[in-house]
Amino acid sequence: MSESYSPAFSRLDQGPIAKWFWTVDRGLLAAALTLIGLGVALSFASSPAAINADQSIVDPFHYSWRMMVWASMGVAIMLTTSLLSPRGVRRIAVLALVGAIVVMAALPFIGNEVKGAARWVNLGPFSLQPSEFAKPSLIVFAAWMFAETQKGQGVPGVSIAFGFWALTVGLLLIQPDIGQTLLITTTFMAVFFMAGVPLKWVAALAAAGAAGVVGLYFTFGHMRDRLSRFLSPETTDTHQIDRASEAIRAGGLVGRGIGEGVMKRYVPDLHTDFIYSVGAEEFGLVLSLAMIGLYAFIVLRGMRKAMKLNDPFEQTAAAGLFMLIGLQACINIAVNLNLIPTKGMTLPFISYGGSSMLAMGLTMGFALSLTRRRPGAYEPGATLPDRRRILP
Repeated sequence: MSESYSPAFSRLDQGPIAKWFWTVDRGLLAAALTLIGLGVALSFASSPAAINADQSIVDPFHYSWRMMVWASMGVAIMLTTSLLSPRGVRRIAVLALVGAIVVMAALPFIGNEVKGAARWVNLGPFSLQPSEFAKPSLIVFAAWMFAETQKGQGVPGVSIAFGFWALTVGLLLIQPDIGQTLLITTTFMAVFFMAGVPLKWVAALAAAGAAGVVGLYFTFGHMRDRLSRFLSPETTDTHQIDRASEAIRAGGLVGRGIGEGVMKRYVPDLHTDFIYSVGAEEFGLVLSLAMIGLYAFIVLRGMRKAMKLNDPFEQTAAAGLFMLIGLQACINIAVNLNLIPTKGMTLPFISYGGSSMLAMGLTMGFALSLTRRRPGAYEPGATLPDRRRILP
C-alpha cells in the first residue's frame, strides 16, 4: 500500500510552530525570502567588482560571504519576530526604539565618520547603523500611541508619539542623514493619517512638511549640492549616477549574463546603494521588473490585509510597516533610474549591509506577526478608524 502525502503540520496541531505555519501569510513570507535570495545572488555578481575599489581585501567574494551571514541572521530575525503576539511586537519595538535612540545620541562621541556623516558605531569587525532599527520601531510605537489615544482614556498618545518622532529626527539631522529623515517622517505622517486624524490636520502637516524640506535645503549644503547635480547635471560631476545609468541600459531585455557585467566595475557603491543597476546589467529588464513586482506584491497584499484587521493598532502598524518597505524600495530604484537625487539608501532585502538586512528582517517580521490570522483579527466589518476620534 502506498503511503499518502501528509503536510508538515496538521491543522489540528496546537504547537506554536504549527499555529504559526497555518496563520502566517505564506505568500508575503515567500516574497520576502525570494528577495533575500536575490540579494545573496547579486552579491556574488557585485562583490568582485566592489573589491577592486578596496585593495586591502584579497578574497573577491568577501562581501558575498558576509552577505550570506547577514541574510541568514535577517531570516532568523524575521521568522522569530513573526511568532510574536501583537503585545510582543509592541514590547520589542519599544526596546529597539529606546536602544536605537540611545546609540544615536552617542554617535557624535563614539560614531565612525564616513563621507562626512557619523551614522555607524564600530563593533569589532562589524559596524551598526542604529537608525535602521529606529524606523520600524518608531512606526510600531507611533501606531500604538495613536491607538491608545483613540480609546479615550486620557493617554496623551499623540504628544508622546510626536515627541519620539522629533527626538529621532533631531538625532538623524545631527549625523546628518536627510534621506532617512524624510523616509521616517513620510511614513510617520502616513500612520498618523491612517490612525484617523481629521483632514484639516493632514493639510496643516503637509504644509509644515513642505516648509521643513525648504528649511533643510537652506541648512544642509550637501542637500543643495545633490539637488543641483540632479537639476543641472551638465554643470557638475555626475560620475556615479552616469555609470549606473549606463549599466542599466547595457542590460537590455535579458541582460549580459551572470558575471558578465562590464559597466558595474565603474559604479561606486555598486554592492550597496546601486545593487539594482548590477541586477539590471546582468539580468536585464526581466529581473528588474520581477524585483519591482515582488515589492509591489508585498506592499499591495500587505496593505490589503492590514486594512481588514479589526484592531486599530494592528491595522495602522502593519500598514505603516508595509509602506516603509515600499517607500524605501521606490526611493532606491528611483535613484538608480536617475528620477530623483541620490539619497544613499539601501534596496530592502537586496543591498549589502548588515544593519539594513537585520532591520528589514525585523520590519517584515513585525508585519507578518501583526497580519497573522488570529481569532477575531479579521472579523467581518473591519473599517478604517473614525477620523473624529484621535483629535478634537
